[in-house]
Amino acid sequence: MNLSLLRWVLAPRTSLLAHRIRTNRDHEMSPDTAWRLARLQLHPDEVPYRNHGHGPPS
Repeated sequence: MNLSLLRWVLAPRTSLLAHRIRTNRDHEMSPDTAWRLARLQLHPDEVPYRNHGHGPPS
């Protein structure tokens, strides 16, 4: 199963917002980046999970 189809099935509200974000920016953003941005707008409590692994090496 394709990742974008899986996202539409499991999180349709997030996927719709991601589609709107990409459309408003003339598709200059990747679908994955738009989906992550939409996810954080709808679920700000997930920011620590997004940031995991993106810090400087310890």
